[in-house]
Amino acid sequence: MRRSEVLAADSVSCLKKALSHLKDIWEELGIPEDQRLQRTNVVKDHIKSLLDMMIKEEESLKSRVISSIQNCKAEMEKLCLELQIPGYQDEVGLTMLQKEKNLRSLVDGLLKEKNRRMQHLKALLEQDQELCDILCSIPFGISPDSVPSEDQLERFQQHIANQNAEKTNRYAEFMGLKKQIILLMTDLDHLPETSFEKDVVCEDEDTFCLSRDNITSLKLLLCQLEQHKAENEAACEALREKIQQLWDRLKVSQEEREAFNEHMVMSKKCNLKALEAGISHLEKLKLQNICNVTDAIRSEIAVLWEKCFFSTEQRQAFSPYFSEDFTEELLTAHDAEILRLKQHFEDHKELFDGVREWEESWRLFLELEKKASDPSRFTNRGGNLLKEEKQRAELHKNLPKLEKKLKAQIDTWESEQSCEFLVNGQKFLQYVEEQWKLHLAEKEREKLERQLKKSKQTEEDMLYGTAVQTPKRRLLANHTPNKSRRMNATSSISMATSNSTMRNTYNGIVCRSPVRRSPMPRPPLSAKKGSTPRIGGGKTPHLKVNNCNKENETQVKGTPRDLSKASNPKIQQHVLNSTITKL
Repeated sequence: MRRSEVLAADSVSCLKKALSHLKDIWEELGIPEDQRLQRTNVVKDHIKSLLDMMIKEEESLKSRVISSIQNCKAEMEKLCLELQIPGYQDEVGLTMLQKEKNLRSLVDGLLKEKNRRMQHLKALLEQDQELCDILCSIPFGISPDSVPSEDQLERFQQHIANQNAEKTNRYAEFMGLKKQIILLMTDLDHLPETSFEKDVVCEDEDTFCLSRDNITSLKLLLCQLEQHKAENEAACEALREKIQQLWDRLKVSQEEREAFNEHMVMSKKCNLKALEAGISHLEKLKLQNICNVTDAIRSEIAVLWEKCFFSTEQRQAFSPYFSEDFTEELLTAHDAEILRLKQHFEDHKELFDGVREWEESWRLFLELEKKASDPSRFTNRGGNLLKEEKQRAELHKNLPKLEKKLKAQIDTWESEQSCEFLVNGQKFLQYVEEQWKLHLAEKEREKLERQLKKSKQTEEDMLYGTAVQTPKRRLLANHTPNKSRRMNATSSISMATSNSTMRNTYNGIVCRSPVRRSPMPRPPLSAKKGSTPRIGGGKTPHLKVNNCNKENETQVKGTPRDLSKASNPKIQQHVLNSTITKL
């Protein structure tokens, strides 16, 4: 039994005791029955009214609890819908008071979550509005009156983070562009003119609107200033080049040039004006020294002619070059011609450089070929011979490749220009072919000259017996070391000549007397006296030519029998040396 039931039973028992006690009192007092009935009715009415009042109060409490439960449920459904969370499900087995308490707790929690989200949304909206004002961007699409979901708040917060990063990037880009713009304006001596330029240069950085349009306008302004600077630099560079040419043509002193150095480096507006003034001054001097200036320009034209490989006809086509009437019109014609030649050279510089490279390679190749045919090259000790051979082989291999490359470039050039590419008035490939033919003909000529020279030397050796023989050692028996054999030099020479003649005869070759080729007469015998070297340390013996080698005289007529009868002093010396070697 519940305690409340026990308590109710006690209340009933107390009520019974009270009525019994009242009954005893009424009996002792002697109250009549009708008064007892009346008094009992009063007690009953009093107890009933008290119980009715209590029941009414409890019924009211029940009604309030039921109403509170209904209200909490309605509030919870609304909050769940706003907060975008699942609805509440009633729990089974709970009393009304427990249900009402649980519902009220849940409603309070949902109200706190709603307030938290609304506060967070408010803060994010403020940040978003500030960033939109700075970046001129579109606000995040969310209603400030509705309760956002957690996903919406997370996406909104990520949007704010992205906007802050974009703000940082744009601010850094703005500062970089502003710095470059200020530097360019300083270089160009340019003052801010438009309101936008003033906002960029003069106003505070934090107040500048970092919109995409403003960043684009900044980049456009920077490009315009860079273009303006490039135009100034190009104009200044052209003026400097012209001033340098005029200085060289007019032979301006170094002191005057150094005084103008500042304007030859900087490209500001003041420098441009100074350069223009300098050009005007030099142009006046040029007119005053038109003759010298024209000669200087002609020298430059001649250099460009060489660089462009102009032929004589192409050079003569510019008739003002050969005029002696120095006028302003003549100078103007020379200026126009040198500009045309420079442009022509720049347009086809790659092709001209290729031709010049071929000419340098060809010249080096010819030098190496000439060295290769020089016998003295074998005497070098520094390893140059191997280097030269390697370089010559490399050039011999690379020249055809270079010619092939130039041929392709020339074909392209001729198809574009609709004319032939000439080098010194001749087709380049034809010129190359002629150079190779000349080189091969020169090598053939040198080969024939060597063969002819060798044949001539062989013939002279056969005619005069001057062939150098390899000396042979002989073992001499009973040789007295203290006695030296004396020999007549002339007889030795005659013997050598005779022996040579005999050997030729035995081999089936009969040598005839040579026809005198030199108009110079033989020197007399008296001219060679005293010039014959001593052999064996004795006095110079008398020449005995009539009794030596008579058997050879019958076979070979006209052969010189002694040194004094040789037609050439060099041959005499050679014969003498050969004879001494044999001995």
